[in-house]
Amino acid sequence: MLNKIARPFTKIVERYLPDPFIFVILLTIITLVSAILFTTATNIEVLQAWGGGFWNLLSFAMQMLLVLITGYMLASTPPISKLLEKLATFASTAPKAIILVTLISLLASWINWGFGLVIGALFAKAIAKHTRVDYRLLVASAYSGFVVWHGGLAGSIPLTIATDGHFSEASIGIISTEHTLFAGFNIAILVGLFIIMPLVNRYMLPSEQESVYIDPALLQETTPKPTTITRPAQHLEQSKLLGMTIGLLGLAYLGYYFFIARGNLNLNSVIAVFLFLAITLHQTPHNVLNSLQQAIPSGAGIVIQFPFYAGIMAVMVDTGLAQQISQGFIAIADADSLPFYSFISAGLVNMFVPSGGGQWAVQAPIVIPAAQELGADISRVAMAVAWGDAWTNLIQPFWALPVLAIAGLKAKDIMGFCVVQLFVTGVFISLVLSFY
Repeated sequence: MLNKIARPFTKIVERYLPDPFIFVILLTIITLVSAILFTTATNIEVLQAWGGGFWNLLSFAMQMLLVLITGYMLASTPPISKLLEKLATFASTAPKAIILVTLISLLASWINWGFGLVIGALFAKAIAKHTRVDYRLLVASAYSGFVVWHGGLAGSIPLTIATDGHFSEASIGIISTEHTLFAGFNIAILVGLFIIMPLVNRYMLPSEQESVYIDPALLQETTPKPTTITRPAQHLEQSKLLGMTIGLLGLAYLGYYFFIARGNLNLNSVIAVFLFLAITLHQTPHNVLNSLQQAIPSGAGIVIQFPFYAGIMAVMVDTGLAQQISQGFIAIADADSLPFYSFISAGLVNMFVPSGGGQWAVQAPIVIPAAQELGADISRVAMAVAWGDAWTNLIQPFWALPVLAIAGLKAKDIMGFCVVQLFVTGVFISLVLSFY
């Protein structure tokens, strides 16, 4: 049944959804016009906000690029490639492939969103080499696990409000993860999604006639030719001692960071894990550089699009447009319905401000006073914003870029399936937030 529901969405999206770069241009124009029409900001102020914020995500863009590249480098090491290939053999049929890649993506995204994006896509590629399955749905399933990230161990909003000195501490204090990430309602959402998502994806599987397959030969990585050493410097490039020494030094630091200094699993630490494992497992600097050259082309979309999203975010925040959207929903809420309306408003704002931390900065000054005035559970409201942010990521090309880059697909190839995932998860999460 779900494959019949997904069919029209898939056809419409494939026909009309533009490339993500076109999408971000259109989104920019819509945001600028909306800010001019619906806020008190002048034309010049809107333009200044856009241009002034254009480079606000440079460090984050570099982090995203490194997550993608180092994850790709790690996956191309012989041990990881063999592990993914071994796991892929368990997906002997198309339904098993869809279910398995969804579960792996959910688990990896629950641990860390960057880890989930990379591992899910790489595992999908490994499966497609062995199993005849609709490649579009396989990659969409790999991306669908990302929906749990903000309710997982690296969720930025729950970790922010659990940290001393966060910007809302004066009004809400420190809210332990016991009341957010490990609260009953959040665990219920996670458990439910771990059951629902694999089933939804499996039952969207198109028929044999409608499926789109990929030639496994196109997914094979190019094997570099053996290098003949003709000059002294090449001995260093081929030195296992040199490569593994720096790799093991990095891993030693990470051991100290995690187990002695009790450091957190965050974006930087994920990049470091990927990088130093890749260096160690590739063994020689020559192999590391070869894998880097293969990985770099996949990051082109991130490089060009992130500045535009930074500009959009700046306009949304600086002109008050994001606050107006949020206030519009919250104005009709009561104590019981505030989590639901916070969830919906966060989902809408996320289309323009695709950053969990940035979105909390926009919505916290609105939802916190509303929760206090209405007597609503602040921890539940905060998690509603977190889940709203994660929810519409399913149809936000911004976050799909790393997955699409690794898989070699375009947004239009997977977004039809993602629309169905969006509807199903939206209903389920709303019900749990409202009634659990």
